[in-house]
Amino acid sequence: MQRKYINNNSRNFGPLPASAKKNYIWQNMISKNKIKFLITLQKKKVREEENLYIIEGDKLVREFLAAGIKVKTVYAKPEFISSLPASLKKSAEEIEAVTFDDLRQISTLKTPHNALAVIPVIQNEFAASSVFSSLCVALDFVQDPGNLGTIIRAAAWFGIKNIVCSETCVDVYNPKVIQSCMGAILHVNVNYTDLNSFLLEAEKKKIPVYGTLLEGKSVYDHPLSEKGIILLGNESKGISDNLLQFVSEKIVIPKFSTAKYGIDSLNVSMAASVVFSEFARRSFS
Repeated sequence: MQRKYINNNSRNFGPLPASAKKNYIWQNMISKNKIKFLITLQKKKVREEENLYIIEGDKLVREFLAAGIKVKTVYAKPEFISSLPASLKKSAEEIEAVTFDDLRQISTLKTPHNALAVIPVIQNEFAASSVFSSLCVALDFVQDPGNLGTIIRAAAWFGIKNIVCSETCVDVYNPKVIQSCMGAILHVNVNYTDLNSFLLEAEKKKIPVYGTLLEGKSVYDHPLSEKGIILLGNESKGISDNLLQFVSEKIVIPKFSTAKYGIDSLNVSMAASVVFSEFARRSFS
């Protein structure tokens, strides 16, 4: 595969190493059309149409390149590009040098990092039976991008490889989700489906469904299985009424504080981390 290295040299980038100069195609500037296109990838509809999403940050871009994930284009400052070893550059179809001002236009962050990349979405056909052989997570109407990103990160940390989202959950390729989960997205499969049908199939196969509720048995005392589904609900409404019927194991994170006001529940991503930790502790103890 032929790779293209582009340097928008209408502005002063400073000197490039001799080894890099011969690999650059010189252009005047990143085009306005390209900037507009990259900005449109912040919208779910466009991401779905183009099957592309954006990652941002020096560390994240490096991790994607190192993981061998297909990278369509890297947009980065020249010093970042020159710092990449040849082995990492091979993972990118195209690398384009840009200025800080360019990055500020296409970034979703107030203060851009040195690199941003466009990643193709990997299309996988989802089959419920494929996740029943191990512990997985089901998310019902989780709307906050930061919460979904943190849940993905916690799942990766505690060795959970599959998350099944309701179709009403926030898009996993939302820039804020990607930013908050960091490289964890490389290690967790996130799929979207009708949770009612998914949990009905689990019920037929007698797969335990652990519902995180405000009432139930303490997660620290309740028997936990190495296989099953951890069901987490919406930030304010919890698990939908139509899904409660599938909960076979009601678990709760006990409150140890004696405070009467201001603390009535845990954030869904915080609760997820606690529950994942206890499942992991039991399986490895």
